[in-house]
Amino acid sequence: MGYQKVLAGLALSASLIAGTASAQDMAFFRIGTGGTGGTYYPIGGLLANAISNPPGSRACDEGGSCGVPGLIASALSANGSVANINAIAGGTLESGFSQSDVATWAYTGTGIWEGKPPVEKLRAIANLYPESIHLVSSADSGINSVADLKGKTVSLDEPGSGTLVDARIILEGYGLSEADISAEYLKPDQAADRMRDGAMDAFFFVGGYPAGAIAELASQHAVKLVPISCEEAPKICETYGFFASDKIPAGTYEGNADDTMTLSVGAQWVTSADQPEDLIYEVTKALWNDNTRKLLDSGHAKGKAITKETALNGVGIPLHPGAERFYKEAGLLK
Repeated sequence: MGYQKVLAGLALSASLIAGTASAQDMAFFRIGTGGTGGTYYPIGGLLANAISNPPGSRACDEGGSCGVPGLIASALSANGSVANINAIAGGTLESGFSQSDVATWAYTGTGIWEGKPPVEKLRAIANLYPESIHLVSSADSGINSVADLKGKTVSLDEPGSGTLVDARIILEGYGLSEADISAEYLKPDQAADRMRDGAMDAFFFVGGYPAGAIAELASQHAVKLVPISCEEAPKICETYGFFASDKIPAGTYEGNADDTMTLSVGAQWVTSADQPEDLIYEVTKALWNDNTRKLLDSGHAKGKAITKETALNGVGIPLHPGAERFYKEAGLLK
């Protein structure tokens, strides 16, 4: 009799475990970011933690995860905006970060996507924060303006990055081209290493400040942030309306005691129309819950700029239906 009770208890436990597993199916959700020395990667890690809620996790109201039940999200280091959009279009990423300009070009088949099939299934989850264009020069290079880049060794970032796209626009706006410089195509941390070794005069990076690779470099090597403005190069803002005036505050990077005027674009979280509506609704809901707010505020200097009130700013592509449903329920969209 005792043996039969044990068997019955085991059978009941097995059925309960199976029932729990089926009630909370596990799903994986990847977020394509950028290089580890930039801003996309740490922000992606924060958001992955915020929206994750693996099976068996402690309940949110008991101090556990407040993410999407059963979801395991991860931030993947990648080449940036263009590469992330291509991966989303190809089905190898569920979501990723992109500059607003690149996302709009991809969806409409214009700009850098001219002549390529438009990514018609590209959809937005949220606008996140302004991405500032950094032009970092070695203090002893004599580079004080974009025009001074002529004849210098300059990294424009990797192919597939939004930085490369914007660096070319900036050069053109100041009357330069890649032929006028000794161009290299490195991630910011690699470019910073080259600058420490005296083999790099300047490099571009587009991302939220403070960028880890630049902050680390500035603590070890004298660098200067070079100003960029549409007053000096009006053609840039006349041709490309997605740029906004911006400034990198004094003291953001060691050795730069004054504000540096520059331009910015929006960092956006994008996905595919093929992702289920209910999933993206829950992801968007988790993005804007109170627990995520605490993670963003304490996790990165740029986290405070990620707000529900600016989630729809500068979005030039359609919202995913799941995100759209959330914003309508939240009263942010009619």
